[in-house]
Amino acid sequence: MKAVVAGASGGIGQPLSLLLKICPLIDELSLYDVVNTPGVATDLSHISSPAVVTGYLPKDDGMKQSFSGADIVVIPAGIPRKPGMTRDDLFKINAGIVRDLVKGVAEHCPKAFVLIISNPVNSTVPIAAEVLKNAGVFDPKKLFGVTTLDVVRAETFVATVSGEKDPSKATIPVIGGHSGETIVPLFSQAKPKVEIPADRLDALVNRVQFGGDEVVKAKDGLGSATLSMAYAGFRFAEKIVKAAKGETGIIEPTFVYLAGVEGGDAIAKVTGCEYFSVPVELGPEGALKAIDVVSGANDYEKNLLEACYKGLKGNIEKGVDFVKNPPQPAQK
Repeated sequence: MKAVVAGASGGIGQPLSLLLKICPLIDELSLYDVVNTPGVATDLSHISSPAVVTGYLPKDDGMKQSFSGADIVVIPAGIPRKPGMTRDDLFKINAGIVRDLVKGVAEHCPKAFVLIISNPVNSTVPIAAEVLKNAGVFDPKKLFGVTTLDVVRAETFVATVSGEKDPSKATIPVIGGHSGETIVPLFSQAKPKVEIPADRLDALVNRVQFGGDEVVKAKDGLGSATLSMAYAGFRFAEKIVKAAKGETGIIEPTFVYLAGVEGGDAIAKVTGCEYFSVPVELGPEGALKAIDVVSGANDYEKNLLEACYKGLKGNIEKGVDFVKNPPQPAQK
């Protein structure tokens, strides 16, 4: 099992690479980034676990060497927003980074599972899909937007209400997208069942939706949610690897192209969205089945979903448009 981390030298990439290095299911770990990857790879290679680590830079056909033969490619690459930079500026840079990396996937490992962490996921997953379509290698069952951090936060924050000592014992569907109001936790469908007092529900939902802001504020301008995102990215990647190796019964929420996954059409009809995060059963070929939890939402959650649909449609269109009508480079 060969795993690639594209963007391996960054704030998410390094801890994510560490977690993949110590995962016994990974035989080969290939790191790719524009800086520092040989150093990160050498550092990780001293850890006494089975995965053999290599690191590549763009020079000397580094992307080809890194990506060739990959079974799974995890993409956390991108830049954080800097002072004076608009969200639109950030979008154009990160969208371009994801587009170019996915072109590399299409060329060098078209059958790999592709896991997109780079924000904004609501737009970068449609960008990846369009690039793969253009190359004639799009397999909707193998392209995933990683929304696991929203699930991890929901599990963690609900434990403050339920008193559960191990938050990971809860199963909470978090659906929709991966930013702000597009994130919809369905606490009514939590297992085991949890009773959330009415006067705490709004605050709990808001915390799941805007948990990233909490981290940015606590880091006082020096970073964002990199460690928790690395954990979430690893958790999802490990599930994909286990399913690829034949383990059954693995279900995890993820942002997918609904029309390409069994059960997705019905969800697309209800939501009006081409892409949506829902619990997906995983198998050896990737997404086996999208599970409709949308129709089980209660009235409170249906109100949240209305806002989600509206925001998500715009995000998806923005991603598709970026590939179909690429922005012109600024004139010097």
